[in-house]
Amino acid sequence: MWGLCVGKSGRKETVLDLAKFVDRGVSVKLSGGRQVTGTLKGYDQLLNLVLDEATENLRDSDDPLKTTDQMRQLGLIVCRGTAVMLVAPTDGTEEIANPFLANETPAAT
Repeated sequence: MWGLCVGKSGRKETVLDLAKFVDRGVSVKLSGGRQVTGTLKGYDQLLNLVLDEATENLRDSDDPLKTTDQMRQLGLIVCRGTAVMLVAPTDGTEEIANPFLANETPAAT
């Protein structure tokens, strides 16, 4: 499955560790171009997200690729994991180690 790896305990875990973002603001970009911002209340291994006090950035009617300053209040929502393209904290970013480097093996010569 995309986004899952087998951890030390033998259980499937998500590649993204979202536990540190629970009860904090996140911005989520969804397939199709929609973007929502809210407080992360929960998630699962399939990257389904529960956001509270969510708002959607509305798009420009002339150019659907641009978002406007207009917001729509959504309240409590569930973002399906299959539609989630990007999750970012609203209060900044931090660099993490590449989780895929450990799985790479050098090519045989």
